Amino acid sequence: MKNQKKRFSVDPEIVKNVKSQTILIKIGGNALTDSAVKNSIIYQISSLYKHGAQIVLVHGGGIEIKRLLDEVSVQSEFIGGHRKTDELSISYIEMALSGGVNKELVSLLQQAGLNAAGISGKDGAMVTASRRTHKVTTDGVDKEVDLGFVGDVAEVDTRLLRTLLNAGYIPVVSPISIGKKGETYNINADMFAGHLAGALNADHFVAMTNIDGLLEDINQPDSVISRMSADEARSLFGTVIQGGMIPKVESCLIALQNGVHSTHIINGTKQDELLRILVTDENPGTTITK
Repeated sequence: MKNQKKRFSVDPEIVKNVKSQTILIKIGGNALTDSAVKNSIIYQISSLYKHGAQIVLVHGGGIEIKRLLDEVSVQSEFIGGHRKTDELSISYIEMALSGGVNKELVSLLQQAGLNAAGISGKDGAMVTASRRTHKVTTDGVDKEVDLGFVGDVAEVDTRLLRTLLNAGYIPVVSPISIGKKGETYNINADMFAGHLAGALNADHFVAMTNIDGLLEDINQPDSVISRMSADEARSLFGTVIQGGMIPKVESCLIALQNGVHSTHIINGTKQDELLRILVTDENPGTTITK
C-alpha cells in the first residue's frame, strides 16, 4: 500500500487565531470538479469550523454551467469573454449553480458532520443585482453591449447570513441573485464573494484558484508575489494583473474597501493551503491588505 501524505494538523497553541473569526471562502474551477481537491477543502473547512470559526462558502461553477448548457444544446454567445445570458440560459444556469453545485457542497459538508445550509443571493433578498453592460471598443468607438441576465452587486443584506452563522450553520451560497423587478441574474462569483465578505466585515476573505497566487511573471510559476498593499495591487492592473486574475484581485479590493481585515488568493488544489494561510505563520499564495 502506498504511503499517504500526512494531513496537516492544527496546532492547539494557534487555534485562537481563528476562534470566533468570520472567514468567507470562494471556490470554483478545479475545486468543484476534482473529487480529491473537493474533499481536501471540506476537510479544511471542517477543521476551521470545529475550532470556532464562522465559515461562509461562496461557489461559482463555470464548468458545470457549460456542461449543462451543452447537454440541453443551448448555445452561448461570448462578448469579450463574458457569456451573454438570455432568459432560457439563465434558467439552466440557476439549475447548475443553485440546484447542482450548491446542493452537492451542502451534502459533502453534512457528511463531514457539519451543519450546512444551501442558499443563493435570492434568499432573504441577500443580494440585489443590477443589470450589467459590457463596453466594447471598435475602431476607436466605445459601445455598451447588453449581456442579458448578467448582474452586478447593487445591494447586500446580511441578515439571513448572520442568522445562519449565529445558529451554527455554514451558509453555502450560489451567486444567483434577484433584480429589483424580480428578474434572475447571475453575478461573477468572485465579485459576489468580495461584496459579501465586505458586508459581513469578515476577518478574512480567501479566493481559491488553481495557481499559486498572483505571479510577477506569468511564465515563471515561482514568481509569486506573497504580500502587497491594496494600492500596490491597483497599480498592477493591465500589466501583472490580467485575464482571470482581474476579478479575483478586484474582489479582494472590494472586500478590503468594505472592512475585511485581510484577503488571500491561494492555490486551492494544494493540500491544506487554506489551513496554512489562516492558522500558521506561513504565507502561501498572495495576501493583499490595506
